[in-house]
Amino acid sequence: MTKHFLGDTAALLGRSLRHITRSADTIITTTLMPIAMMLMFVYVFGGAIDTGSESYVNYLLPGILLITVASGIAYTAFRLFMDMKSGIFERFQSMPIARSSVLWAHVLTSLVANLISLVVVLLVALLMGFRSSAGVAPWLAVAGILILFTLALTWLAVIPGLSAKTVEGASAFSYPLIFLPFLSSAFVPTATMPGPVRAFAEHQPVTSIVNALRDLFTQQPVGTDIWIALAWCVGILIVAYVFAMNSYRRKIS
Repeated sequence: MTKHFLGDTAALLGRSLRHITRSADTIITTTLMPIAMMLMFVYVFGGAIDTGSESYVNYLLPGILLITVASGIAYTAFRLFMDMKSGIFERFQSMPIARSSVLWAHVLTSLVANLISLVVVLLVALLMGFRSSAGVAPWLAVAGILILFTLALTWLAVIPGLSAKTVEGASAFSYPLIFLPFLSSAFVPTATMPGPVRAFAEHQPVTSIVNALRDLFTQQPVGTDIWIALAWCVGILIVAYVFAMNSYRRKIS
């Protein structure tokens, strides 16, 4: 059964990746927006924001990486919605393939596309002056957190992709996720925020994830932030997976 599932998922993943290569503009679009934001904040607003001794691009990059993922998963919901409307799901159900492999192929496609976007954004940040003294282990930890965060948001994107009535509704859910880093420590220290906003910023998932990534990049003690970040990512992943699979079963039943 496992071999059957893995083979079906690999075949469907190949199909989805071919669609990505034929429409590379989706990756370009999801990459350009965070790069444009990074350029604007570093070269327009960066001089007016005090983040201590480190350069603003070093401070900003973790939040930009999360925004890159949040903008990228909108296309996961879009692709899933288009497959639902085209009737391809019904065709797959008539074939002897593992049912869950259809969703996993979309999820893994999102992971690959987002990793490409993250690498491009990171390369641009290096050109803008981003530097990290972190060794191999912290970089692997950063990669692990970003992969976990991408999987969590991708399974979250599956839900509107399956249940939305319009293509706009399928992708619009990502807008609050893109906006969330602005109410976190991603762009400015939370200590500079007014009371209620600061309270929200310090207790939402993006802040703990951003702080953990920033500490890993700068080789600072991560403290409890990394465990809170992992707890948020795993919690969102589990809840989103359960709701997505329930929605999928209702759709194909």
